[in-house]
Amino acid sequence: MEKINILIVDDKIENIIALDALLKRDDVNIISTTLPNEALRISWEQDIAIALVDVQMPEMDGFELVEILKSNPRTKSILVIFVTAISMETKYAVKGLNTGAVDYLYKPLNPFVTSAKVDSFIQIVRNQREINRKNSQLEKYQKELIQAKELAEQGKRIKENFLANMSHEIRTPINGIIGLINLLSQTEIDENQAEMLSLLKISSSSLLGVINDILDLSKIESGKFRITRGETKIIEICNAVVNLLGIGAKEKNIDLFVDLDPNLPQKIIADSLRLNQILMNLIGNAIKFTDKGSVTLKVEILDKKGNNLRIKFTVIDTGIGIAKENIDKIFEVFEQADEQTTVKFGGTGLGLSIVKNLAKLKGGTLNVESEEGKGSMFAFTNWYEVVSSLAPVEVEKPKSAALLPFTNVKVLLAEDNPINTFLIVKILKTWNIAVDIVENGEDAIAKLEENDYDLIIMDTYMPVMNGLDAIRLIRSGSVPEKKDIPIISFSAAVMESDKKIAMDAGANDILDKAFEPKLFHEKIAALLVK
Repeated sequence: MEKINILIVDDKIENIIALDALLKRDDVNIISTTLPNEALRISWEQDIAIALVDVQMPEMDGFELVEILKSNPRTKSILVIFVTAISMETKYAVKGLNTGAVDYLYKPLNPFVTSAKVDSFIQIVRNQREINRKNSQLEKYQKELIQAKELAEQGKRIKENFLANMSHEIRTPINGIIGLINLLSQTEIDENQAEMLSLLKISSSSLLGVINDILDLSKIESGKFRITRGETKIIEICNAVVNLLGIGAKEKNIDLFVDLDPNLPQKIIADSLRLNQILMNLIGNAIKFTDKGSVTLKVEILDKKGNNLRIKFTVIDTGIGIAKENIDKIFEVFEQADEQTTVKFGGTGLGLSIVKNLAKLKGGTLNVESEEGKGSMFAFTNWYEVVSSLAPVEVEKPKSAALLPFTNVKVLLAEDNPINTFLIVKILKTWNIAVDIVENGEDAIAKLEENDYDLIIMDTYMPVMNGLDAIRLIRSGSVPEKKDIPIISFSAAVMESDKKIAMDAGANDILDKAFEPKLFHEKIAALLVK
């Protein structure tokens, strides 16, 4: 146990000897002096916890000594007990307490009272020091937590930047491949070539799907994933998913059924994109792990409250099933039921993790029942608001057979990827659009100074000067008479933050590199009208 230093200050040596004898114990270190100035020196040099100070002393009385001690930050926390033989009048006690003392002992000293008081103050000192020690630890832990938080935030930023960059770097060539496949498909090819192109497109789309899964999971973890609800045709979504995935089921020679509750409404308020994603993952997984038998999507109404329905989407398969000890594991990121699952069936193990997170974000529940060798049942349940059947029926606009060409339109394309450049130029020229090409933002500004354009298509990430910086410079008036030219930001990034940054930089619209020609045409037409 740490020893407590007690200082005794008295001009009479016999009083010091008496107090020393009275207070002596193993956990106390007693220091004494007959000189007030010496007492000051000792207090400044040593860790004095308690001081017993005589009031009446030559040269400097006890009140003066204590005032000096209390005025110094290094000694102000010393607990001072005055020891006095003078009058016990209240005015002297008040003066001493105002000076900074915590108590009085009156001579002749009562050994029991003196010992008890000093014992209590020793305990106070120990408690206070323990509090100070814990406060220091807390401050240290707080600093460590702040540092850990800063490191975590830095790591989060690095991760987001990495994902944004990798999204661009990986998606750009894949989108280029898909675009080239689409162009080749429109040329004269034989049946074998058509089949190979189809396989190429499936493989490329599959790889693109894995990347999108990783980005979706990242957005969910970072809290940047948004649920956007609107009118949703529930029956149409269920049938579309089954029809789309039915091709894979037929290839495996398994049946794919859909069992819809006859009382299902035409429209509900839901995030159709995420509901579609949940069903695609669950049914796709069921088909993947079923070699014979069937997969069934069952949709039923469980409950009704006012204008709200509790709807359950159940996917039932007769596949390989899941062992009980592995059921929880399948929802973990990058995990599958066992190592052989990955070897035999492939995949990243992201699908069910995303479904679980989406279900949670949508406010629903996800349940699973499975028996190894017999099949599995995954069920997603949620409440949905029904859209009144009295709402006006939407009339579909007739779809045009071909995208009409433009007249006297000139576009500046800033893109450093030769495949993307080839694809965009090829598409624009079919629409009778003249194109000038540059490979970075700096050249784009130089070209804009030399020529007139109706529109700029600006890649986000380029060497020398990236597209965002180029857009900002154009909007700030680097080419004054052309600062309001329409600009489409062209990027492989799909994260919401990337899209917001492009719009904040001054882009009029954003085009994902995995674009459909019709959407591209619509965006150009909309900006040229303005």
